[in-house]
Amino acid sequence: MKPRLAPVAVPLFLELGLGMAVGLAGTAMAARQADAAAAGFALAHQVAAMLFIVLRIVGAGVSVVVAQALGAGRRAEADAVARAVLGASSWVGGACAVAAWLGAEALMRGLNAPPAVLVLAAPLLQWMAPALLLDAWNAAMASVMRAHLRAREVLGVVLAMHALHLALALWWMPRFGLGGFAAALVASRLLGLSLHQWLWRRQLHLKPRVADLWRLPRQELAAVLRIGVPGAAENVAYRLAFVASVAAVGTLGAPALATQAYVLQFNHFTLLAGLAIGLAGEVVVGHHIGSGRLHAAHRLVTRALALGLGLSVAVAGAAALAAPWLLRLFTQDKAILAAGATLMAWSVLLEPGRTFNLVVINALRAAGDARFPVAVGAVSMAVVLAGGSWWLGVHLGWGLVGVWIAYAADEWLRGLLMWWRWRRLAWVPAARASRRRLRALQRQAGR
Repeated sequence: MKPRLAPVAVPLFLELGLGMAVGLAGTAMAARQADAAAAGFALAHQVAAMLFIVLRIVGAGVSVVVAQALGAGRRAEADAVARAVLGASSWVGGACAVAAWLGAEALMRGLNAPPAVLVLAAPLLQWMAPALLLDAWNAAMASVMRAHLRAREVLGVVLAMHALHLALALWWMPRFGLGGFAAALVASRLLGLSLHQWLWRRQLHLKPRVADLWRLPRQELAAVLRIGVPGAAENVAYRLAFVASVAAVGTLGAPALATQAYVLQFNHFTLLAGLAIGLAGEVVVGHHIGSGRLHAAHRLVTRALALGLGLSVAVAGAAALAAPWLLRLFTQDKAILAAGATLMAWSVLLEPGRTFNLVVINALRAAGDARFPVAVGAVSMAVVLAGGSWWLGVHLGWGLVGVWIAYAADEWLRGLLMWWRWRRLAWVPAARASRRRLRALQRQAGR
């Protein structure tokens, strides 16, 4: 199957959109109970997302390594890596679940959650803890499927999973509150795991063994961690900086937290196209690197970035124009509506900068150039994103607008630096090193 961007990006776009739609529906249902419930829902999801980023230690590497192996015609190596990440996902996902269960209240206090929000957010995070382990397995298995260019099949799993989640949440949340959403989340992830196992057997002819769930084979995981550790570190650095910015917003009170929660739901949709293109580009660039087509990889990233920038500006602009109507899905509070509309206008500046990062960082990682994004990005995220949110939003008193300015400045600074590195072809040595590693494995197999 020839690697192309659109057959991977379009199903990914729909898949991510479904997940965000469920999150939007959950926020809306929580908002019907109270703005404090919506803020608690948002905080619990922020912490769960932060813990889920740890899973990128495995996920960020498996997609690239499997894609490169398949591009080089090394199916046996690709299968060995796929099995190895199941065990790694068990250990990492289990650790995240335990952290969420035991540390829920401490994590929420660290975010400066107001008392009315804390009593709702901490129990919700505990109820969501089992889903973190299930998501670890689902994410790993889906990444392997996409690396095999089976994005449409993954979309089918995600459609079934989110349909069940939404149906159960609509039934259970009015009866059990935020706990109903968490219970529906766990049930849907169990369905997703069953369907992924079926697809592995049917489409990939890959049958996971029970022992794969705890084994940690050193050679296969070493290749994954070479890409995954820097990739996860970059994501963890971003999530920590973002959580620091959420803590800054927490000092502004529950209305500010609720406003941020509502606007972020729509921001998730505006970044959707860039995220889908970036993740799809990672898979296709990985195939090109594995087969030695470096010029094709370069051309693909240039086209993908142009497409992503155009879509992000168009969608963010449309969302800003529709803000007065969209925000009324969540609240009728006039102060929150006005503040939210202002933030969505600022998002027209924010989102194109984010697209640079979503597309180019994934391409650098797929080429094997995983250290530069985390080395450069960590400084910007700590100083500009986290520090800027506190300085502009709290110290200077600019409030949520100051926080959004810090978001935009960080995205543009990092994005332009990543594009500068890609245009200079500084990723080529890492790509050639990946090719040499694959050729060495081929020679060893031939002996």
